[in-house]
Amino acid sequence: MSYCLNPHCQNPENPAGIKFCQSCGNELQLNQRYRALSLLGEGGFGRTFIAEDGDRLNATCVIKQFLPLPQVQQNSNLLETATKMFAQEAQRLLQLGDHPQIPTLFADFAIDGRLYLVQQFINGKTLLQELDENGPFSSDKIKNLLLDLLPVLQFIHERNVIHRDIKPENILRQKSDGKYVLIDFGVAKQLSNNVLVKTGTKIGTEGYAPIEQLRGGKAYPASDLYSLGVTCIHLMTDTNPDELYDPMKGRWLWREELIKKGMTIDRRLEKVIDKMVQEWVNDRYESAGGALADLYWSLPQRFMSNSPTVTPLINPAIPTTWKCIHTLTGHQNYAIAVAISPDGETLASCSYDKTIKVWHLATGNAIGTLTAHTGWVSCLAISPDGQILVSGSLDNTLKLWDLGSGNLLQTWDGLNAYPLSIAISPDGGILAAGCFDSTVKLWDLTTGMAVGTLTGHTGYVESVAIAPDGKTLASGGGYDDHTIKLWDLSTGLEQATLQGHLASVRAVAFTPNGQQLVSGSEDKTVKLWDLQTHSQTYSLSTLKDWVQAIAVSPDGEILACGSRDRLIKLFHLRTGQELCTLKWHSGPITSLAFSPEGNKLVSSSWDNTIKIWQAVLSPENKT
Repeated sequence: MSYCLNPHCQNPENPAGIKFCQSCGNELQLNQRYRALSLLGEGGFGRTFIAEDGDRLNATCVIKQFLPLPQVQQNSNLLETATKMFAQEAQRLLQLGDHPQIPTLFADFAIDGRLYLVQQFINGKTLLQELDENGPFSSDKIKNLLLDLLPVLQFIHERNVIHRDIKPENILRQKSDGKYVLIDFGVAKQLSNNVLVKTGTKIGTEGYAPIEQLRGGKAYPASDLYSLGVTCIHLMTDTNPDELYDPMKGRWLWREELIKKGMTIDRRLEKVIDKMVQEWVNDRYESAGGALADLYWSLPQRFMSNSPTVTPLINPAIPTTWKCIHTLTGHQNYAIAVAISPDGETLASCSYDKTIKVWHLATGNAIGTLTAHTGWVSCLAISPDGQILVSGSLDNTLKLWDLGSGNLLQTWDGLNAYPLSIAISPDGGILAAGCFDSTVKLWDLTTGMAVGTLTGHTGYVESVAIAPDGKTLASGGGYDDHTIKLWDLSTGLEQATLQGHLASVRAVAFTPNGQQLVSGSEDKTVKLWDLQTHSQTYSLSTLKDWVQAIAVSPDGEILACGSRDRLIKLFHLRTGQELCTLKWHSGPITSLAFSPEGNKLVSSSWDNTIKIWQAVLSPENKT
């Protein structure tokens, strides 16, 4: 069948295969390509049709036709707003790209004075339809919904878009894979520098939209989280949200409703939803990542084996207590970086006092001081064979030292800008330096020959790391470049750009298996990235100040983060759960390194000291 798009047609349904409507004579093929098959829905601003795309083997798609109701057309202000919203949906869908849980925009155009969008067809039912057909959602079903949809919200918020109309009707579940898809970006609003934006109109759905959106026409990422939380409440209780809120006491009554219906809810999930639907913006989660992290920690079943015995969320062999066993003094200015030799015997540190100091890791005893740089020493690395120490300085040089004797072997000068970070490939062949001129410089470490310059960052390169297989280099951008770039070391070509941080990326580190990357930023977050999909696994937003240093333990179990607030926090890398906090530095943390055995952690600080921390094994995890 073909459906006529002429809004005045009295009999729009036509047989398949004809070119013109039998009732009104209107051409049935839109833009000489798209043919509407049936009416899917209609509302105050337009109609939606299931259609086929003649240029894509008649693949199914969706046509949206802008057709405001008469009362909208008669109100010039409302009509202007509606027109902007329709055009805005195309802009937002184009901006958000091809995310698998957001409909893809195929085309937008105007014909005969009418506006049209053509989008991907999502074969599935809305959550409101599921609720009507199957009844209230269980606690587990709500958890799965949040785990699936919170990363989508994180994705759109990181691209400075707020949806502003999340409700059961605007979430579809795909039949093909069961994934939830967020639809209807017609009311979405763009953020400006991550602060709230006046919309000029109070758009949103009563009952689901938070007070700041309905009263002031303002929206934050937390506004979407509120609407998603109310959506979860509606789906669990099968009750209109307006009936579940007590305005006299300013509290939700959804728990009482669940009790009436004999339903139970996971306590952690209850707390997450409670925080999402707080009345005041500052009382909610700042980001979807915060809600996602709390929710992940409530799911030990994700880490069960096939055995009926539950495996604990955290392996009991992972130490959660660490003590400071040595404080190394001697630097006369900020201690900036540390590096540990592959055999775990030697520790090197550098400072803005223009020196490098070498220490015995086990005892903390000083071995010697290396002096040749004429500027602050900014970065260090030790070769995989433990023989060469490389240092970078604000004197625009790199120096190579014999670690055993302390003798200066070579000086590489002529840099256009000073190096901020350096890394050596696992085979010892390539030295990479992230520089203040926004480039990554590459040298053959064995010959000293420059072999390449990687360009693409728009700010200085704060951090570099090389994957365990030696094939990929990661670089973190500083100043106004908040991205992480992945490079193919064999070709020097950029593989991907990871976006999500809102400030300089001060540290990057690969996990030992090379499948994930950790990044720390001045935006006070630490992010874990999946390198297969180039997407975030989680974002830790519990840190209170700039993250300036990160390190991953050799077994891949512990993530250490050092901040400008003088604290070192240890997390379980797989789940993001905090293990402990180390508090003894009196200045910002600048660098972290685990020993090869993973039982020692070394930190440097603006307090001019180096600290060596020892894992304390409890009786349960001693072997």
